[in-house]
Amino acid sequence: MALYSETVMDHFMNPRNVGSLEDADGVGRVGNAKCGDIMKMYLKIRDNVIEDVKFETFGCGSAIASSSMATEMVKGKTIDEALAVTNKDVVAALGGLPDYKLHCSVLAEESIKSAVKNYYDRNGIAYDPKDFPEEDEDSCRMV
Repeated sequence: MALYSETVMDHFMNPRNVGSLEDADGVGRVGNAKCGDIMKMYLKIRDNVIEDVKFETFGCGSAIASSSMATEMVKGKTIDEALAVTNKDVVAALGGLPDYKLHCSVLAEESIKSAVKNYYDRNGIAYDPKDFPEEDEDSCRMV
């Protein structure tokens, strides 16, 4: 059996939604100091729907594939639908990841949440802090 699924390889070799959005409504940046992966996600939001999404990732193939898949999963979705995307959803959509690469899917989930939180903060929108990951040494969000 191959180490990576065809879907992972496709999203690594042909990532979707790469780049930045100069007029982004929300920007999230997360990273993992242990492995060096860094993800930045940009959201354009209109009427509570993610109209456009871009990402920039510095990291391994699994990190790039996870970022690419995450953008595909949230584009056109409401903010609540995007916040419901978990790392397990990303892994399933990719057709699996090796256990030692699962942290990449966690970063993808956290980059979505970080970008939404930034959108809320920029616009004075109230939210429940428990819906967003804490920034501490044990979290992937360490940038």
